[in-house]
Amino acid sequence: MYFILIYEVVDDFINRRAPLRPEHLKLLQEAHQRGEIVMAGAFSDPVDGAALVFRADDAGVARRFAENDPYVTTGLVTAWRVRGWSVVIGG
Repeated sequence: MYFILIYEVVDDFINRRAPLRPEHLKLLQEAHQRGEIVMAGAFSDPVDGAALVFRADDAGVARRFAENDPYVTTGLVTAWRVRGWSVVIGG
């Protein structure tokens, strides 16, 4: 099953994330190595959010990632949600 974790972020996110980015990227890399994250990245033009695609048995994997992400715990992410994703092509 696939799940998308959607982030909404603060203004000036690109600059404000800099000190937290190494830890965020470490969490992403670890989740990717476990096969949980398929892809992830920020929205562009404007950078007002991000999407992380998870492959897991349940949405809890994506929720736990968000709950431990320094972007979330320090308030750079103003809102987040997890949505199930029914993939038709690909995957």
